[in-house]
Amino acid sequence: MTTMTIFLSLLLTFLSCVQSEEVTLIQPEAENGHPGGSLRLTCKTSGFDLDSYTMSWVRQVPGQGLEWIVYYYASYSNDYAPAIKDRFTASKDTSNNIFALEMKSLKIEDTAIYYCAKSPKYIQDWVGDYEPLIFGAGTQLTVEPGQKSIVKPKLSAFYPPKSSSKDAVQAAVCLASDFFPKDISLQLAFGDKPKANVTRPSVLKPDE
Repeated sequence: MTTMTIFLSLLLTFLSCVQSEEVTLIQPEAENGHPGGSLRLTCKTSGFDLDSYTMSWVRQVPGQGLEWIVYYYASYSNDYAPAIKDRFTASKDTSNNIFALEMKSLKIEDTAIYYCAKSPKYIQDWVGDYEPLIFGAGTQLTVEPGQKSIVKPKLSAFYPPKSSSKDAVQAAVCLASDFFPKDISLQLAFGDKPKANVTRPSVLKPDE
């Protein structure tokens, strides 16, 4: 009886030590990318042996449910969702306890919250239980076109031919081209007449 009591006491002490080591998965709050670009998401782990666990990347597109995109144990044992296969690559940096996701050829539809997750691992048979699935807080990835730099317009002026008629209506044309952003304000001056301010949005093609 004494031997059994000592054994149970040691067992409870052991389990208490195991449970007291808190598992943490730390992710950056947000990242931004551009279509066709590359990005690296990271998940800093602690409280367990990263090399011994299967890890996952899970994402949630706005308005949709969770989507498992990567199961990863090692370079020889992994699985990728068709939507990201050949574009995303997971890896473990066990020396720094980092689980990473290298992303290339980004698409606007890759915009989502990305969660790293520590998959359950079966504890020894005499315990007979499973560890819980643990998620990081998630990284909000936004993929959107990059902001172009401001480009000053090229200005060209076109004046009407001289007319001998006093009643003739004449118009001068000012052409602005090759500028960004695609809105412009012009100030026109005609001799000693007051200057006129004109603001016009440019005419764009649907794909511009």
